[in-house]
Amino acid sequence: MSAPFSTAMVLAAGLGTRMRPLTNDRPKALVEVAGKPLIDHMLDRLAEAGVTTAVVNVHAFADRLEDHLKARTIAPAILISDERTEVLETGGGLRLARPLLGDEPIFVANIDSVWRETGASIAEALKAAWDPERMDVLLALAPLDRTIGFDGLGDFFIAEDGALTFRGDAPSAPFGYMGLHITKPQIVDGGPEGAFSLALLWRALAAQKRLFGVVLDGDWMHVGDPLSRDQAEARLTLTPS
Repeated sequence: MSAPFSTAMVLAAGLGTRMRPLTNDRPKALVEVAGKPLIDHMLDRLAEAGVTTAVVNVHAFADRLEDHLKARTIAPAILISDERTEVLETGGGLRLARPLLGDEPIFVANIDSVWRETGASIAEALKAAWDPERMDVLLALAPLDRTIGFDGLGDFFIAEDGALTFRGDAPSAPFGYMGLHITKPQIVDGGPEGAFSLALLWRALAAQKRLFGVVLDGDWMHVGDPLSRDQAEARLTLTPS
């Protein structure tokens, strides 16, 4: 039986259309930032947080991504969730991989997210804040004034106790979801068949006061297109002051 937080789901099955032409011959997961593929940035972060097994879903250029993952010789160990026939989005992908994930709380990570921490590790902060009695999902958030490549109006408001509410009809919200969270994997057990977004479940959990967040002390870079890739690379290679 796996220990809490020792398993992660890494969402790498996206088509990467906004990243073209960099994804004309590879999945977005293998686009490099500062000399390292995006998926390796995330896998290395997860390994630092104590993750020993990562379940990675694959779709576009799946063989190439699998070959890359097989060549890794460092933690975490990799299991593949095959979505070659259909892209299932975040929720559907997690549900398909459910037999590989166990029942303990897990990390879930996007591969288009990199960051520089100026304070404590955000992954360790998530682990420290996790309270299964109060929460089913705990999201890592970034202040919008410390982000690159995120062109939205913000996703969440956060209460003093960490409870989250969606932006809704407000003109903006101060925090964006930065592509890393802890969840009880059971939340997808009653989800719809086929493709669906985890945000569908998060909205229901927010209404039940079961969705919480922790704020990054650092700079978050959402790597969604070639320009944001270049901007992220410049920020990551910036000498700390």
